[in-house]
Amino acid sequence: MKCPNCGKEEDRVLDTRAAHDGDAVRRRRECSACNYRYTTYEYIERTPIAVIKRDSGSEPFDRNKLITGISLACAKRPITRTQIEKVVNDIEITLADDYKSEVASKDLGEMVLARLAKIDQVAYVRFASVYRAFENVEQFISEIEKSSNKKKEG
Repeated sequence: MKCPNCGKEEDRVLDTRAAHDGDAVRRRRECSACNYRYTTYEYIERTPIAVIKRDSGSEPFDRNKLITGISLACAKRPITRTQIEKVVNDIEITLADDYKSEVASKDLGEMVLARLAKIDQVAYVRFASVYRAFENVEQFISEIEKSSNKKKEG
């Protein structure tokens, strides 16, 4: 591991622990050359998955893009970064288990909506409004009614 401060490759691990609900390993390191301390995370590398977009184009699945989209929907809501990362981790596991090499953006959006519906109705409707490209208030009202009915059933 190269030191982010001096670029040397000699370091020692000071501390190792599980992170992100056991989905990662966090290591606290110290550079042997300059004594700079830094943190690294180790994740399981999964097979790359392509997201097939509505226009039939494709792009690589981007965890950070998904986190950003969900975070925008959850802005100023009582939802933690940990909860958002748990949603994305769960989606990544589903993708790895159920999809070989590609997923339609429609399916990805539905996965997010299903998980947000269990966490926060406002975030759910916000995400749905962008994902489903609402054009008028009636579409908002319809989605809110569907969400309310699902909440009563679940």
